[in-house]
Order: sequence, then structure tokens, then C-alpha cells
Amino acid sequence: MGPPGGGKTSLAEAIATELAVPLLTVRYEGLIGSFLGETASRMDTLFSAVRTRPCVLFFDEFDAVAKERGDTHETGEIKRVVSSLLLQIDKLPSHVIVVAATNHSELLDRAVWRRMQIRMELPHPTRSGKMEWLAAWSSRRGVNFGLSVRTIAERLQSVSYAELEEFARDVHRRSILDGVDSDISAITQKLLGQWQKRAGSDDS
Repeated sequence: MGPPGGGKTSLAEAIATELAVPLLTVRYEGLIGSFLGETASRMDTLFSAVRTRPCVLFFDEFDAVAKERGDTHETGEIKRVVSSLLLQIDKLPSHVIVVAATNHSELLDRAVWRRMQIRMELPHPTRSGKMEWLAAWSSRRGVNFGLSVRTIAERLQSVSYAELEEFARDVHRRSILDGVDSDISAITQKLLGQWQKRAGSDDS
């Protein structure tokens, strides 16, 4: 659980990679139907398929199908879907790992929480977290930002890890386009200014 861009999907991918099993991501547009009982039927088909092999079954935006059943604003169909989901999870073999991600953990049904053996919160990145990420990315890609990672982390105060990666890729891309004589420090400075202006515009 945590805000957008905090690494929830990346964590699911890392778990599947470390276990050397497929990552199967649930697409809600193919799961949720408009007719009575249609969603539960599709869910049964989904879980029947994933039981046959070791895998990581990943539900992003999990609150879309696991909302609190006590919510008086929800329809009876949604409540039946949640009940069906819980039964399906209980019947999964041990070689299937369910990873669920949400930006709104307060919306999840309490019974869903009891099925989750490990709960993790991925908050907004701290300054030290951003510095560590930038240093690792720079080392892995062989890209020198021309400025210290501390300076970049301090100037990009309110970005997520996903936005931090977007910034780093942008610096790398601009340096390639400018050729061998590119001034990487000037590129980084210019992009930092653009990102800070964008952040100021978003805050307003």
C-alpha cells in the first residue's frame, strides 16, 4: 500500500524474478462485467487457470474488487464479488503467491486484510531514499549526472520513485541527443529547473 509511483508494481516484479516464476497481472477491464454474476464467473475462470502452475498473481488497484462489504453505498453485486474473491484466494495452492497493491488501503474489506500474511507500506521516498536510488541507477547505467545525488534529491523534493526514474531517463536521453560534447551538468541543471517549475505549477 502506498501512493502512486512508490514501487508497488516493481516490488511484485522483483518477487516474481527472484522466484523465477511468471508474473500474472490481473486486468480489471477483462475481469469486471456489467451483468449479474458475470464478474464472479470470470474470476472463477481466472483462478482455475492460475492454480495449475507456480506464479505470482498480481492485483494492482486491488480496492477495485476488494472493497469493504459493509459500505452501504456499494451494490450487492460488488459484495458478492468480494465474497467470491475471498473463497478463490483461500483455495489457491501454496505455489501461487498473491500480491495486491492499492493506493487506498482504507477501502479494503477487513476480511481481505486477514488473508494477507505480509503487509507493507511504501511511502513517499525520503531524501536518503532518493539519493540511494539515484546512485544505484547512475552506477547501473554508467550515467554521470554532473551534480551530486544529494543536490538532485534536495531539489526534487516531492517526486515519487517513478518520477525520479523519468527524470534520470530524461537526463540520459538529452545527453545522448547532444552528442559526445554534451555538458551533462548543464543538462541536469536545466531539467531540474523545469521539474521544479512543474512541481510549483502542480502545487498551485
